[in-house]
Amino acid sequence: MPVLMVITILLVSVPAWAHKPSDSYLTLVVQHDHVEGQWDIALRDLDNAIGLDSDGEGQITWREVRSKHDEISAYATSRLTLSTDTGTCSTEILEQLIDSHTDGAYSVLRFRADCGQAIQRLHADYRLLFDIDAQHKGLLRLAQGRQTSTAIFSQETPLQTFSIAERSRWDESRQFIHEGIWHIWLGFDHVLFLLALLLPAVLVRAEGTWQAAGDFSSVLWNVVSIVTAFTVAHSLTLSLAALDVVRLPSRLVESTIAASVVLAGLGNLYPMMTSRRWMVAFGFGLIHGFGFAAVLTDLGLPQDSLLLSLVSFNIGVEIGQLAIVVSFLPLAYLLRRSWSYPRLVLTGGSLAVIAIALIWFTERAFELQLFPV
Repeated sequence: MPVLMVITILLVSVPAWAHKPSDSYLTLVVQHDHVEGQWDIALRDLDNAIGLDSDGEGQITWREVRSKHDEISAYATSRLTLSTDTGTCSTEILEQLIDSHTDGAYSVLRFRADCGQAIQRLHADYRLLFDIDAQHKGLLRLAQGRQTSTAIFSQETPLQTFSIAERSRWDESRQFIHEGIWHIWLGFDHVLFLLALLLPAVLVRAEGTWQAAGDFSSVLWNVVSIVTAFTVAHSLTLSLAALDVVRLPSRLVESTIAASVVLAGLGNLYPMMTSRRWMVAFGFGLIHGFGFAAVLTDLGLPQDSLLLSLVSFNIGVEIGQLAIVVSFLPLAYLLRRSWSYPRLVLTGGSLAVIAIALIWFTERAFELQLFPV
């Protein structure tokens, strides 16, 4: 069964996705012939790259970070190159600090890049961590005067060019739409939650057992209500979190998302609410929205850029979500009358979902590492 194959792959690879994806936060302020920058890189990522925890106790201290300042500087500057049409800018680290983000402590590098003459176009070549984490993202805020734009560096788009005189709203929007699509596709806890809700959508509960649903229109209406409720709920809390109206601790959000996947799977095995599953989707969708917002909340964008990024990112999430539904629903509807669908796909798939989510919950809630990465 294709659905079971997807869930099995997730189960085999579960340790890689138990925590928030790796991000760094890069701010560049263009000042005529030079760039003033700040780069926030997670200490856990630097530890993986160059080794900060010298005593191996599992806790990174300020003393350990300070002793590695030169190595951190060399590592970071070797993986970010700024240049103009006439040549490479010379970069100097001015200061190193420590700051806290929603997901832990970050090393803050403040630097200056001298480019020699007035900057018309700025080329940024970003290569941080791609050799050890293919899913790493660099979240950029570029400011020049009163204009601010955003961008996302990934392994697929490490080199980007910015016109200082012009600001392309379309390019900025397109990039965040793309990021939203991939965020839902690679946000495996969100995917599993959605699949757990969709698995029984082609069945009806009658006389204590699952039976095949009748016409496609009723199935489609059921799916539309579930997906719409989930969309409205996560869009609401995504907006509140990204606009910094409400902010919850990352550990609480990620643990609750994992718990929601467990409960969604249990709801398939011990169904108590079969006619209004959209209410379940809405309730837990509120929590998932805070998880979607993780990629945006720490950017510190001005209001106009944040609104554009927020809307574009949310559109991308909905496109990615719709693609999952369109891929799943026709096949599930065709298989709904087979003996294997309620037994293997629904029951077996739900058990696999619960097992995966329990591992996520344990690692996130108690900060444990159950499996070596």
